[in-house]
Amino acid sequence: MSKQTFVVDNVRRDFPVLNQLVYGKPLAYLDNAATTQKPQIVIDALINFYQNDNANVHRGVHALSERADAAYEAARLKIKEFIGAKSTEEIIFTRGATEAINLVAYSFGEAFIHEGDEIIISAMEHHANIVPWQLLCKRKSATLIVTPINDKGELDLAVFKQQLSARTKLVCITQMSNTLGTINPAEEVIALSHLKNIPVLIDAAQSLPHLPIDVYTLDCDFLVASGHKIYGPTGIGFLYGKKKWLEAMPPYQSGGAMISQVSFETTDFTHLPYKFEAGTPAIADAIALGAALDYLNRYVRHDLVMHEQALLHYAEEKMRAINGLRIIGEARNKGSIISFVLDKVHPHDIATILDRAGVAIRAGHHCTMPLMRQFNVPATARASMSFYNTFSEIDQLIAALIEAKELFHDA
Repeated sequence: MSKQTFVVDNVRRDFPVLNQLVYGKPLAYLDNAATTQKPQIVIDALINFYQNDNANVHRGVHALSERADAAYEAARLKIKEFIGAKSTEEIIFTRGATEAINLVAYSFGEAFIHEGDEIIISAMEHHANIVPWQLLCKRKSATLIVTPINDKGELDLAVFKQQLSARTKLVCITQMSNTLGTINPAEEVIALSHLKNIPVLIDAAQSLPHLPIDVYTLDCDFLVASGHKIYGPTGIGFLYGKKKWLEAMPPYQSGGAMISQVSFETTDFTHLPYKFEAGTPAIADAIALGAALDYLNRYVRHDLVMHEQALLHYAEEKMRAINGLRIIGEARNKGSIISFVLDKVHPHDIATILDRAGVAIRAGHHCTMPLMRQFNVPATARASMSFYNTFSEIDQLIAALIEAKELFHDA
């Protein structure tokens, strides 16, 4: 398939929500780390399913059910190809990255984690990649080990290497921090872990929208992602798992669709991937996620990444010129996320003032409270860019930040 030339103005026309005023100002949507906006092709996919093909999957023999089934499984195939998996059996639909992590925590944890074992995470993890492992360790009398980061927000690989031991049974790490923007050296983490035969779970909720990922080359054992962060609907995501692990793991949830035979005495479970997909799935959302991947496949991913990197560097340069503004997270390898604080102005006040200027950002702890404590801040403001953002929107952000600073410093 030939690729389209990336032109940001043309791209923006594909995202209807971007063409609006907020408080009389053009919307500058810079909250993409929380959720991305949806191209028309995704919206149309949702409408088309409910308007023309609405039926349950995997059970019916009538025309609507067969069409729904074909579109649903086509979406699974699109994910498999998008991330370079070997088989669709390795793609499990979930409600998002959070449920996918919980699936591994309960299923892998039940089979492979025992008293005295250790699980390693990093100091920059989202709560979704902390709490499930805490609960697993409590259930199994295992230990959660946190590998540190430096003041720039980068992993300390020397310490990580020392932490790996015969007791380590799983490493779980984000590929890109949702707060700092740090892009972790996932390949090195995986290689070091595999030297000791330790499986690795990669949280790609933030990285997949911004980086091309090939799980075969990466050699991760598990990878999780959320549809709504990669221009698809909310309530849908997926788990990639190497077949050898998924086959050895017990079902996470039970009910219809994930069974082969049921009697009142016993149950036999079906094959992958359906063993982990109990009940009626989010059919329309899975199909629309496939449409989102179709949209991204229109372009050379490198072109999108380079545009986002240019926005990041432009915004950071402008922010560093504002006295009293401090960027939290200065990793050498960053995605298009900037967390920052401004002297005398609470992040929530920053976000409110920016909202009145038409600029949508996020403020808070970003589900990384331990990370906030490490940097000794209660919260940050966070601007996060996508390939549909523009340099003029960055200028709009900077002007609003200067206004916020002057408002509070003159008070």
